[in-house]
This record gives sequence, C-alpha cells and structure tokens, in this order.
Amino acid sequence: MFSSKPLPQCRGRISAGAITKVLLRDLPPGRIVVLQHRDLDEVAAQELIDQKVKAVINCELTMSGRYPTHGPLMLLQEQIPIWEADAAQFQAFKTNSEITIYEDRILLEDQVIPCSAFTREKWLSMQQQANERTTQLMEHFIDNTLTYAKREMHAVMEPLPQIAIQTDLEDKHVLIVSRGKGYKKDLLAAKGYIAEVKPVLIGVDGGADALLECGYLPHLIVGDMDSVTDKALSCGAEIIVHAYADGSAPGLSRIEALGLSAHVLPCFGTSEDMALLFAYEKRCEVLVTIGARTHMIDFLEKGRAGMGSTLLVRMKVGARLVDIKSIGILYKSRGWTKEISSTLFLSLFFIALSLFQLHWIVKRVAHVVWKLGGEG
Repeated sequence: MFSSKPLPQCRGRISAGAITKVLLRDLPPGRIVVLQHRDLDEVAAQELIDQKVKAVINCELTMSGRYPTHGPLMLLQEQIPIWEADAAQFQAFKTNSEITIYEDRILLEDQVIPCSAFTREKWLSMQQQANERTTQLMEHFIDNTLTYAKREMHAVMEPLPQIAIQTDLEDKHVLIVSRGKGYKKDLLAAKGYIAEVKPVLIGVDGGADALLECGYLPHLIVGDMDSVTDKALSCGAEIIVHAYADGSAPGLSRIEALGLSAHVLPCFGTSEDMALLFAYEKRCEVLVTIGARTHMIDFLEKGRAGMGSTLLVRMKVGARLVDIKSIGILYKSRGWTKEISSTLFLSLFFIALSLFQLHWIVKRVAHVVWKLGGEG
C-alpha cells in the first residue's frame, strides 16, 4: 500500500512482425503487437482496432513528422496505448512470449528494454510539424510522379500479356476492392449496388478478405499475395499473381505452398493498377473501385513517393472508372425513394380505410335515426 514500486501499465502475450499487413492476417484478439511500422497509417490502425489488440509496441518512429497521419490518434482514441522502442530491440521480441510494460521499460523474460509512451501530445506536435512541410513534400511528390510517368508512358500503351481466365468480364460491371482508407465502410455502403447489379468482384490482396467478411465470394484475387489470408486464397476464386516486368513473381511460391493454381501476369505499377488495366482490357463496361488510393498521403502511407503509374492507368481507363461514393449516394437515394413510396402507400391505405369506416358509421347512424323517426 505504501510501496513506491511502479505499477505495470500493461501485460500480456505478444505477436511480433516486421510487416504489419502480414502480421494482421491471422492475429488472435487481445494480443500486444510488436511492429516495425514507420508513420503508422490509418488503414493499419483500423485493422489493429478491428483485431482488438491490447497495446502496440512500435520499434520504429510511430510518426516521423514527414507527413500528417491520424493512425496513431485513432488507436489512442480507442484506448489502445502505444509504446516506442529502439529498432535494434525488435529481434528480442518473439511471438507468444509474455511481457510486462511499465512507463519507461518492458520486461521480457530476463531482459529489460527501454521504451517511451507515444501520447496525444506527441501526436499533435508531430502533426503540426508535418502540416508545415506539406508544400515542400507536395513538390517532391509531383516531381517524382511526372518522372515515373514519363518512364512508364510507353508501357501503359502496350496491352497486357494474354491469360485465359474462366471469369467473363466483357460488358459487365467490375468492382475492385483494395485495402485503402475506409474500404470496409464503403463496401458496406455498396450493398444495394452489389445486390442489384451483381458485378464481377475482384479483391486486390487483402481486399478479398473484406469481400468475404461482408458475405461476398470474390471471383478473382489479384496482387502480390502478401496481405491476403490463406482462407481467402482457398475460397475458390481465380488467382492472378502480380509479377515484375522480368516475369519474376515472389507471391507465386505462397500459392504453390497451398497447393493452389494461379495465373502470373507481369505488369508495371501497383497491383491495383494491374487490376484496373486487366478489367479494362477484358472489355468490362464499368469499373468501380473501393479503397483505391487517390491522393498524396494515401501513396506516401503505402511507401510510394509518387503516383506515376496510377496517373497513367487512370488516364487510360478513366472513361469507365466510377467512384464508389457516388454510387453509394445514388443507391442511398433510391433507398429513401423506396421508403417514401412505401410510407405514402401505407398512409393512403389507412386514409381509405378510415373513410370507409366513416362511411359505414354515418350509414348506420342514418339508419338508426330513420328507424327511430319511423317509430315516432
């Protein structure tokens, strides 16, 4: 009761991983996660929240101040504490080990690892620094984008190598789901569109898991195969592994290890770019994206200093590209119209019923009055 010995702030079993999206594939709830994630982005933060992690130890700078991000704040607002430790200490953390965290140190078996809490005050300070650098950062981003756009402009003109797939995309709507900001919320909002139009569903890596979580079976899974779960890969969808321009495809080994078959498609740019180009060249009618990267911070959070390939791809497929939020508003409006129509119909029905009842009552009263008058 009178001891000055500091009390532990958190204790539990850990899960450690240098690549956050790989660690999140099959993460048990209630774990303390140990990451090496510089500038913790909003998508990763939301995944950590959804996985109900107990706490986060980041052996990197949670915010470097290079660009603004709300990821750390999202965790803190959900009462998920963040501690930072030196990058050199990351190898000491082994998955399933038990640790105890104090204010300034972590006890791991017989080791004491220094740490410091990442607070809201620190987030605000780093966010202000990042906002002050936005103009300079944008100049570098634009230069990088234009440089790579010039290098890759001939590649985007050429058609992709032909691969034979069973899924027919011609003259159909195609919905491409990526693990971008707000992708789960947008997918739920697209429920009316999916039910009515029944588009071909393409999951870009972890986007396939989002489709399964919402009760949809993807027709195609495309990407590097680094963030999609084994469960999604085994769901029966056709798989297209994104390969480098030289034909090498690191993700193929994982598919083969699961005993599955896949197509290999070399393409410049991101897996999201490849999915758009592939659907476009298969003569789809409309391309709808969910979770697609759209602005500078999106690309910086994914470790890309520019968006040259994405700019070129959108220039090529732009006439068929549709924003999911616009479709969500359209189908929300349709939903309201349906509700209004139903309400109006029921109102008219009850009014008619009331008039019928009133007519019956008046008729009965008139009959009684007439009868009484006759008796008089």
